[in-house]
Amino acid sequence: MTKKEEHNNEILENPEVLAEKLEGAEHWLEKNPKIVFGAAGVLLLLVAGYFGFNYYKDTKNAEAQKEMFQAVFYFEQDSLKLALEGDGNNLGFLDVVEDYGFTDAGKLSSFYAGASYLKQGKYELARLYLEDFSSNDLLVQARAYSLLGDSYMEEQKYEDAARYYTKAAAYKSNKYFSPAYLMKAALAYEKLNQNDKAIKAYDKIITEYWESAEYQSARKFKARLEGNS
Repeated sequence: MTKKEEHNNEILENPEVLAEKLEGAEHWLEKNPKIVFGAAGVLLLLVAGYFGFNYYKDTKNAEAQKEMFQAVFYFEQDSLKLALEGDGNNLGFLDVVEDYGFTDAGKLSSFYAGASYLKQGKYELARLYLEDFSSNDLLVQARAYSLLGDSYMEEQKYEDAARYYTKAAAYKSNKYFSPAYLMKAALAYEKLNQNDKAIKAYDKIITEYWESAEYQSARKFKARLEGNS
């Protein structure tokens, strides 16, 4: 047994030693009340600040959701200018991002803004908002990566496109969305004449997502590439 363990055992087993230690601690507390109360005050402020900020954030998030409702409607109607800039009475996605960017609804507005600019063919602006978007959501985050891939694909920047499609497929990979993103990645690799990487993407669909709608196409495209090699 080490000296430290012996000392600890002595404190636990000897009431007199324990009482002496407690008296010493009590004496220190009596001599340093400012330190004690100061530390307690800081702790209370931290706790109050944490819960206060969360309450404020939740309140602002609820406001942002209401504000972006009309913008989402315009987006779904392909009225992209109104969706982005608002109609004079209702905020557009750009305003929601500026006013509520720290909320979940504000972040989602970044996604919608990026998607709107992508539809308009404004690829750099699309990337500006899509790259600023982050979420733990299974569908939307992967979709944001895929849209970034689409923006690069439209500009024939196939290496960047493949990178984002692969990232989309790998994000919380699942049989519902990952196969479609892998198909896009494979096409980008084919554009780059990197057939080995395209075959690998097709093969991943075939072996891991054989129940998906992309399975048959992946088999066909893989066979075509292997036949050409």
